[in-house]
Amino acid sequence: MNRQNIGIIGAGRVGAVLGAALVRAGHRVIAAVGVSAASKARAEQLLPGVQLLPADRVAASADLVLLAVPDDVLAGLVNGLVETGALRPGQIVAHTSGAHGLAVLAPVTTVGAEPLALHPAMTFTGTEDDLRRLDGASFGVTAPDHLRETAAALVADLGGVAEWIDEERRPLYHAALAHGANHLATLVSEAMDRLRDAGVRHPEQVLAPLLGAALDNTLRLGDAAITGPVSRGDAGTVAKHLKALESVAPGSVPPYLALARRTADRVIAAGRLRPIDAEPLLDVLGSAARNRRDTEERAA
Repeated sequence: MNRQNIGIIGAGRVGAVLGAALVRAGHRVIAAVGVSAASKARAEQLLPGVQLLPADRVAASADLVLLAVPDDVLAGLVNGLVETGALRPGQIVAHTSGAHGLAVLAPVTTVGAEPLALHPAMTFTGTEDDLRRLDGASFGVTAPDHLRETAAALVADLGGVAEWIDEERRPLYHAALAHGANHLATLVSEAMDRLRDAGVRHPEQVLAPLLGAALDNTLRLGDAAITGPVSRGDAGTVAKHLKALESVAPGSVPPYLALARRTADRVIAAGRLRPIDAEPLLDVLGSAARNRRDTEERAA
C-alpha cells in the first residue's frame, strides 16, 4: 500500500512488533505511546528514534492510527480520541483486538475517520523473534467494503495473509484462537508441573517431541489424530490418572475431567469409540465429577 505515517497507541508486545514490521515494509512510525518501563524499553529496541508522546498527540500526527491496547480499554480510548479532537477526516484508525470488530470504532466515523479491525493470529513475546513469526501469519480482518483492498495491502506489508471475518463472528473467531493457543499454554504448563511431580527433571525434553507430533498430526488429521486411554475407552487407566492427580494436584482434576469428557464426545462422534464401549469410561468420568461437586458443596 502507499507509504503511511503511522502512530501506535500501545507500545506493548503487539504494537511495538507490528510497528517494527511496518517500518521494515517502508512505512514510517512517527510516534508511539509507551507508559510503562517495559513499553519504553520495548519501543527503544524495536522502534529506535520514535518519539513517545501522549495518545492524543500520537493520533493527531498520523495518517494511520494503530490501537494496540487491551480489549476492555479499547472503547474508552476510542471515545477519548474523538472527544479530544485528535482524529480527522481521512485517517484510518485500526485496532488489533480479536474480539472486537468495527462497532467499537463507530465513534471515529463521526469525524470522518475510517475504521479497521486487524488482529494478528499470533502469540507475541515483544521481541525481534516475532518479526520472523509474522511472515505467513493470518490476520483476522473486518473492514468496510471500500477499505478491503487497503486492509489486504496493509496485512501483506506486515508479512501476513488476510482472513476476512464477519463483524458478528469476531467473538467466535477470537474464542477459537484463545481456546487453541492460550489454553494450550496452560495445558502444557500443567503437564510439565505434573511431570516434575513424577520426578522428571527436564519435562520440556519429554514433552517437546510428543507435543510437536500431536500438534502436527491434529492439524493434518483432525479427530483421527486423537490417541491415548480416552480414545481407547480405557476406564481403568483414566481412574488411576484421576486418583493420582487428586492426591498430588487436586486443582488439575477439573480440567482433566473436562478435557477427557470432551475427548470422549469427539471420538464417539467420529466413530472411533463405540458408545457401548465408552460406557465404563463415561461412568468413571461422571462419578469423579459428582464426587468433586459433592466435596465442593460440603466445603462451602
